[in-house]
Amino acid sequence: MRDLGAGLGYLIKGQRWVVQHGRWFGIGLLPGLITLFLYAGALVGLGYGADDLADWATPFADDWSSPWLGLLRTTLTVLVFAFGLFLAVITFTAVTLLVGQPFYESLSEEVDRAEGGEVPESGLPLWRELWISARDSVRILVRVALYAVLLFALGFIPVAGQTVVPLIGFCVTGYFLAEELTAVALQRRGMVLKDRLVLLRGRRLLILGFGVPLGLAFLVPFVAVFLMPGAVAGATLLARDLVGAGSDADDARGEGTVPSPSPCPLDD
Repeated sequence: MRDLGAGLGYLIKGQRWVVQHGRWFGIGLLPGLITLFLYAGALVGLGYGADDLADWATPFADDWSSPWLGLLRTTLTVLVFAFGLFLAVITFTAVTLLVGQPFYESLSEEVDRAEGGEVPESGLPLWRELWISARDSVRILVRVALYAVLLFALGFIPVAGQTVVPLIGFCVTGYFLAEELTAVALQRRGMVLKDRLVLLRGRRLLILGFGVPLGLAFLVPFVAVFLMPGAVAGATLLARDLVGAGSDADDARGEGTVPSPSPCPLDD
């Protein structure tokens, strides 16, 4: 349980860091604002079209009597919009990080520099970094989509579908948000997606403590934009802990728990 509190602590520390470094906060806002306008338009369109989609998907219920017809289609409309919102929360981070790749990488480097110690750099051209980020984001989104479809189906289960399933959904959202955000710092440290996932699985509670509150906050309009710079800063602090903790544990046991990067890790 201590890791849950520690994860939340990194989120708070990251927000505090960008407030104390106002220039980086301003720079970090730009990609989020661009992405927000795109997503706002998409969600408004989904809100207007969700009921039509529910009608189209349930022609077999046209002859049902009241209240069953209305109950079915209202439930389906809510689930469609919730599904869209779930995907928006997950993909918002990936798209914003892609749009703001050079900004957020510089911000992450500055956090490393301010905290002392090594400041890793990928040494790759910008186009290559964008390609790697986009490729890894697609891989993560495929995983998220599979979870989303499963949770969407489970949402029809009485009681559990309205209580336990949303809770699991928030945990899934938070976990993959944390993965996307820590990727900025971990890619600079030569870690490919497979190795990053192994590293994060070793500290699940820490990751959930960071990602779940952030995922909940991202549900509030405009909040995601203002939290993104601090989220990147906090994720960099978190990544330093993950790599450092893994290294300390390795030294103590004489074995490796943190995967060693391949000779050309970012070309994997």
